[in-house]
Amino acid sequence: IVQGGGFEDLRRQSAEELLAMEFPGYAIGGVSVGETEEEMLEQVQWTVRLLPDDKPRYVMGVGTPPQLLKMIGMGADMFDCVMPSRAARHGTAYTRSGPLNLRNERFRDDFSALDEETDSYVSKEFSKAYLRHLFMAKESLGGVLLTIHNLRFFVQLMELAREKIIAGDFEAWAQSWIREYENNSSE
Repeated sequence: IVQGGGFEDLRRQSAEELLAMEFPGYAIGGVSVGETEEEMLEQVQWTVRLLPDDKPRYVMGVGTPPQLLKMIGMGADMFDCVMPSRAARHGTAYTRSGPLNLRNERFRDDFSALDEETDSYVSKEFSKAYLRHLFMAKESLGGVLLTIHNLRFFVQLMELAREKIIAGDFEAWAQSWIREYENNSSE
């Protein structure tokens, strides 16, 4: 695990010492621990550049859908994060239109499917109103169902990113995806 916080020289030293040991892959740790998003992405970018292209590069404990796409664009290969399940437990569903806080009153009578674009049974078979009801009634099923949906949303996004990388049009697609997601999220 390459460490070094917000210090490029320490990250370089950590990477050099780990590279000398010739591991089958490398992790980038110590990011997203209180610094700004811009600083976190900068630390990932410094570190990815130091690691070999022919070995897996894993960023630990991150991130939002746009952050993941940005880090893939930098050369990161793998991620892990509690965000999909933590957000779900608090009533937040990730969708192509941005995150939805299903506790909001505006979903009380919204009987449309949670998310037609995410291919899981939760996304298509349960309405926003029903899922909101589960949270308002403090039913644990709400968190379970949103966790299933959120995990599938993240996995589906990574599958699509892989397709775009293979097709050779990842950068343009990712920038467009991020722009649309962030515009929808700010409404």
